[in-house]
Amino acid sequence: MKTKHELELADVKAIAAAAEAEALKNHWAVTIAIVDDGGHLLWLQRLDGAAAVSSHIAPSKARTAALGRRDSKVYEDIVNGGRTAFLSAPTIDGLLEGGVAILKDGQCLGAVGVSGVKSTEDAQVARAGIAAIGL
Repeated sequence: MKTKHELELADVKAIAAAAEAEALKNHWAVTIAIVDDGGHLLWLQRLDGAAAVSSHIAPSKARTAALGRRDSKVYEDIVNGGRTAFLSAPTIDGLLEGGVAILKDGQCLGAVGVSGVKSTEDAQVARAGIAAIGL
């Protein structure tokens, strides 16, 4: 039987605080979503000024990264590379950069999804959050 790592509430709070700090440092109005390895929402935070739609996009990016066990940019690149049939893949709909998988010892613990600024900046905020727990 294998031992499985999982996010605890303290981890989620640390990720959220670091992601928020990164966004505020850069004056970026974003929504931050954190999900577990099954894509279930653990945290949703919409910063002042973030567009309402970002509260739908951020969890979708996070869910896609968690279920796929890789950053959502991988899927964006697949579609942009011409494999548009991938748009019909079930359950994953956040096919934009900004969803970053949280990986430890080869296991996916969940993901952070951010929406509100350029996709590369969304990913920057997500990575800053994950770095807060040493991953």
